[in-house]
Amino acid sequence: MATAESIIHYENAPHAPIHRKIVSGAFLGQITDGYMLGIVGIAMSYATKVLGLTSFWLGLINAASMLGILFGSLCIGYVADRVGRKQIFTYVMLAMVLLSIAPFFTSDPLTLTLLRFALGLCIGADYTVGIAMLAEWVPEKKRARVLNTLLVTWSVGYVISYITGVLLNTMGVTSWRMILCSAAIPACASFLIRIGTPESPAWLAKNDRIREAMELIRKHIGPGYGLAPQEAEEESSGSWLRLFSPELWRNTVVGGVFFAGQVLPFYAVSLFLPQVMTSLHIDSPYFSGVLYNVCTMVGVLFGTYWLADRIGRRAYLTSTFYVITGILAVMFLWRSMPGYVGLLFILALSLALAVAIVIEFSYPSELFPTEVRGSGVGLSVAISRLGAASGTFLLPIIVEHFGVYAALAGCAGVTLFSGIICQMWAPETSRPKRRSATAEAQPQTV
Repeated sequence: MATAESIIHYENAPHAPIHRKIVSGAFLGQITDGYMLGIVGIAMSYATKVLGLTSFWLGLINAASMLGILFGSLCIGYVADRVGRKQIFTYVMLAMVLLSIAPFFTSDPLTLTLLRFALGLCIGADYTVGIAMLAEWVPEKKRARVLNTLLVTWSVGYVISYITGVLLNTMGVTSWRMILCSAAIPACASFLIRIGTPESPAWLAKNDRIREAMELIRKHIGPGYGLAPQEAEEESSGSWLRLFSPELWRNTVVGGVFFAGQVLPFYAVSLFLPQVMTSLHIDSPYFSGVLYNVCTMVGVLFGTYWLADRIGRRAYLTSTFYVITGILAVMFLWRSMPGYVGLLFILALSLALAVAIVIEFSYPSELFPTEVRGSGVGLSVAISRLGAASGTFLLPIIVEHFGVYAALAGCAGVTLFSGIICQMWAPETSRPKRRSATAEAQPQTV
């Protein structure tokens, strides 16, 4: 039997089957989340005439899932810190399967809005619990890359949803139904993989269930691995109010502002891409939309596998916000640009937004210690969805009454403000900084 001195912390273990199971389930979940959020824009562009949707209903249906994510991430993050991760991690996908099929049986705008809100609750729960599970199970050496790759898998789902929507627009007046229902396929695959996922050892340890945590580690990783002594003995406040303590309030503000500042322009433009392309006098808006989504995928891959590991988190945030602001400002000021130039700027905006969002899943988990990680990540996601919901609800109304340039100016103002907040308060959490931190700060990355 291994002695206390010979026990290796489970975060330093080599990659094991349990890691592959959790990572696979989380990645498929992110594909599903991205697919479900992306599919509604293209589906509603086809359903507008069929259902007679006004700009109010079009904005509300698109914003409903964002509002659902707000409440889902906020409430479920708190619940996950109290009751655990595994049940929510598993069964949220089953709920998403059922909710994805439901639009096949209704044409009522209010019912569609409520269904999208319920899906948003599930997506918010998956964001929060999925990030926590990966942060608390994946080996420390691979954690940052795995968390960054979450955004790649999310983007895969988001891009595939748009392409699928274009391809399925051959089924007449029922096309929009089939497009929405197609989201049940990746949700079902994720649910099947997640069945049997164990609880987080870090969560068990923080809730005085040390024996259970050790048993899980020995069962799934090996007898020579366990908890660090300080982890088993440490007792820290898990109160939700701790997020606003002198120790963490700046992290909390940055977590919400940077997330909201990125997703508002991302969703405001991408969910209404055909309308935005038409307003900018760009020919073939649906084909141009495919190019936009390809650029999104390229930007995410570039940010994840090249840029994110080369510069610090703070510099990453501020530089991407300012680049996005510059692109939007040029588009706002140069209103007479030819259509092909407008397309080039839209594609550049797609690349910049995609590069920016790469650290949305890794950075929030780095801002908060284990005992409030679920609540902290949940609050960050909730604030971000308030921004995304505002953008997706208001953009079609603003475009209809004030024009597309007013919407571009609003997005530029948001990204400029977010960049300034991050420049003032964003903590540096990238690996070189963490290695030079004090020993007391280390438990926060568990």
